[in-house]
Amino acid sequence: MTVYVCSLKSNVPQSIPADGAYHVVRFPFGGAEPSDSWNMHQVQQPDGAAVSNWQTSDRSGLIWPARQGWGELHAMIQWEDGAYSELRDQFVRDPLGLTDNPVDTTATDHRPPSPGMQCFTKSHGIFVYPGTPIALRVAHNDGQARDVVLAEFKLAIHV
Repeated sequence: MTVYVCSLKSNVPQSIPADGAYHVVRFPFGGAEPSDSWNMHQVQQPDGAAVSNWQTSDRSGLIWPARQGWGELHAMIQWEDGAYSELRDQFVRDPLGLTDNPVDTTATDHRPPSPGMQCFTKSHGIFVYPGTPIALRVAHNDGQARDVVLAEFKLAIHV
């Protein structure tokens, strides 16, 4: 059995608007932590689009599965302190509407804040397909924008 892995990490704070909507968590290309030997998170994306700035483009949050198979998704999210009563996160196939089946969400969690720092992890298994990107999305219900201060997003495809 071959396992195809893409492991992303961002420790650059990302502002999430106070609009109640889900937002794609963005990740840099290259660097020390990201592991992408199967080219599933690239500046030049499989549909021909290129990302010029990872911090402003939702496309930088996409993992494009290299193979069809059973995908194990993992995420870690750390939020700054805030006045929210609920934090939300989910995995989503095609969050940007690039296929015929856009915004196919799964593993949606609505969480009350915990005492102290807001640190959450999640795992979920789904079938993944080349040509259908996946992403991690987050939301909150605070009255002002809040930062995700650290995030990781990982896919392991078992073929």
